[in-house]
Amino acid sequence: MASRPGLGDAVSVASSIVILGAGTGGTLTANRLHRELGDAVRITVVDQDDRHVYQPGLLFVPFGLADGDAIVRSRRAQLHDGIDFRLAAVDRVEVGEHAVHLEGGEQLSYDVLVIATGARLLPGETEGLEGPWVGTTVHTFYDLPGARALHEALEDFTGGRLVVDVVDMPIKCPVAPLEFCFLADWYFRQRGIRDRVELTYVTPLDAAFTKPIAARTLSGLLAEKDVRLETEFAAGRVDGERGELISWDERTIGFDLLVAVPAHGGAAYVDRSPGLGDPLGFVPSDPHTLRARAADDVFVIGDATDIPASKAGSVTHFEGETVVENIRRHLAGEELDASYDGHANCFIETGFGKALLIDFNYDVEPGPGRFPEPHIGPLPLMAESRLNHMGKLMFEWVYWHVLLPGRDMPGVSAQLQTTGRDDAPD
Repeated sequence: MASRPGLGDAVSVASSIVILGAGTGGTLTANRLHRELGDAVRITVVDQDDRHVYQPGLLFVPFGLADGDAIVRSRRAQLHDGIDFRLAAVDRVEVGEHAVHLEGGEQLSYDVLVIATGARLLPGETEGLEGPWVGTTVHTFYDLPGARALHEALEDFTGGRLVVDVVDMPIKCPVAPLEFCFLADWYFRQRGIRDRVELTYVTPLDAAFTKPIAARTLSGLLAEKDVRLETEFAAGRVDGERGELISWDERTIGFDLLVAVPAHGGAAYVDRSPGLGDPLGFVPSDPHTLRARAADDVFVIGDATDIPASKAGSVTHFEGETVVENIRRHLAGEELDASYDGHANCFIETGFGKALLIDFNYDVEPGPGRFPEPHIGPLPLMAESRLNHMGKLMFEWVYWHVLLPGRDMPGVSAQLQTTGRDDAPD
């Protein structure tokens, strides 16, 4: 693939870029870099497996709305020809040596390192989220085996107390647990047993969501769908035998079926890499340039960062433009671009073939309007619509064919479009 005119000439021919992680962030970064810099760089992508899961699809698997096999593809197959893919686990990163040490002893040197290893589930941090009750009365849909087991459990569920609990923040896709509640309401109504199911949403936050305006709308939807909201609940342990979720301050919520979102942390190798991560294993990064605090030649994208933006696929997509531009600038000895503004947007499934859409950044909360252009965009913001639901379903095609290959999405800017929005800052 040809380089963009002028970009390839600005960097050294021998520049080596190593990308850790072949998920959303690592794949789109590798493909964008290859598209823009061509043969001016050597790109190596490292991942411990060759299974790329379309994570938004995990929400639909428990309800029989998606086939688990259909949302998994080869990681290697998503990378453009000319990008080297290494199937290996990372032992540690030595930023002082500009080196990645793989398990087994191999070492990769780099001129630029991109950390894109996402977030991992840590069920072991909460007593009772590992053990004999997992897969029977205690479930999660945040990984594929869990989503499949939950599908079977929901099919067998004929009534009782279903509790959806977010153990701690941050988590991947913060709206997904709410979407699960909305879809569960729809699912049980479709089966004609909703009056026999008590739904409860439990969160450590003081509201249904992190953003106050959206939280009010989402709280209203929970109430409308008869889903009880339990806030400021810090889950300390799960008693699967007694069917109890217990907080650190000894509040108790009974359940017949628990759907838990475990605590999250960064990749395990980050803890073994001196000076790279924070206590949770996420990588401290500049929120606007996405360069790691640990070293000038390390950049971070997606869920691996500690920046105050949602750990969501849209965020990773919007970050990609800044990360790729800043890698080019770093290699060319230029000042970095500080243009990433925390832009995120999320489709929120609300059941019955409808969805909400929210669009926000570091400074602007979700509010009413249209997307992608204020006032004239086809998709309504902060309002349920069938068009938003269709947008959510169509995004899977966009993900595989536009986002991962590193193409721009026509009409969608990496920065939040605030012109004409009433909620935009002066």
